[in-house]
Amino acid sequence: MVIDFSTLYDMPKSFERMFDEMSRLHSFSSRRTAYPLLNVHENEDGYTVDVSVPGVAPGDVELTLTDRNLIIKGERKATEGRYFRQERLSGSFQRILSLNVPVDHDRVSARSENGILRVTLPKAEAVKPRKIAVEAQAGGVQ
Repeated sequence: MVIDFSTLYDMPKSFERMFDEMSRLHSFSSRRTAYPLLNVHENEDGYTVDVSVPGVAPGDVELTLTDRNLIIKGERKATEGRYFRQERLSGSFQRILSLNVPVDHDRVSARSENGILRVTLPKAEAVKPRKIAVEAQAGGVQ
């Protein structure tokens, strides 16, 4: 009787390839749904949205502000040639960011520097925090 152990040695490599493929597919799909990457932070004056778009010309990005959403559309153009490895995505993209407070549409600004698109969204005056002065009344509270 002959026992062939070679299949046992090949099995771990098959599993390794299978898991590599699964993780590659998972990371590709999760990156695809969350592209471009962005950070949103708030201060008392408004919101700042930093969008990571390296290799995308400012003219290839379109920003639209509605009452409740900031829509970021664009396209990263692919370079010509034969790829041996391609990890940077190319093609059209769109992100819709829901805003929870009204913003001052007239003061919204955007600028691009070093592959980061920064969108500044000032809060509308009606929703900004306001300090209320407390008056002192002689003789106590009535």
